[in-house]
Amino acid sequence: MLRDITLGQYYQTDSALHRMDPRIKLAGTMVYMISLFIYKNITAYLLAFLFLAVVIRISRVPFRFMIKGLKAVMFLLLITAVFNLFLTRGEPLVSIWKLTITKEGLVNAVYIVIRLGFLIIGSSLMTLTTTPNQLTDGLEKIMAPLKIFKVPVHEVAMMMSIALRFIPILMEETDKIMKAQMARGADFESGRLLDKAKAMVPLLVPLIISAFRRANDLAMAMEARCYQGGEGRTKMKPLQYKRIDYMAYGVMALYLLGVILLGRLFPLHLI
Repeated sequence: MLRDITLGQYYQTDSALHRMDPRIKLAGTMVYMISLFIYKNITAYLLAFLFLAVVIRISRVPFRFMIKGLKAVMFLLLITAVFNLFLTRGEPLVSIWKLTITKEGLVNAVYIVIRLGFLIIGSSLMTLTTTPNQLTDGLEKIMAPLKIFKVPVHEVAMMMSIALRFIPILMEETDKIMKAQMARGADFESGRLLDKAKAMVPLLVPLIISAFRRANDLAMAMEARCYQGGEGRTKMKPLQYKRIDYMAYGVMALYLLGVILLGRLFPLHLI
């Protein structure tokens, strides 16, 4: 289950999306996230689905590999849907004991699952097609205007890229520790909620120690190489926009305009 998390991983292949400038992929991810919250109707989400399907096709990343990222957060999606289903006030549809499923709650539950699902896949697509170095350079370029306000842009970009890079590493470490503890008789699945929480202690302690050890090793390696941050440093491969990047900006603008127009002029609702 932990290995199914695709956020932070990089999938090596040759595609037009892999060759794009990381800035357009970062901007595209932000625009896609925004588009999911502009309108709450089927028309807007259908266009978002079609756009995401085309981008996945262009990326050449296997859909089965990408959809694995939803397995790890399925419990979170389920909990979110249940809370919206039972805690949203409105027109009653079904009553179960003291809980009532309302029309508005059902609609909100469906929409929130769609939003989160598209959000996770879209975010994973960015990391699957962008190396950590490219991601750092793209973030630093995008946030460059913040240097006027004395914001340490390079350090912030470096921390964000390192955090994304460490997600799959820590997940793999967690999987190894969990299997080692299970081989020693640990049980992470049976029992009450409190028992499961107590069973996580033998897992969390070595995981935290391992995370601090990896962070210390990384800090020592950067210090040994006299790393001083981004001030005065040159790039081996400086970012330069190409024709495909400008075309991608145009497609992104057309997509956002399409979501706004279709979602407003031709709204389709569940109920």
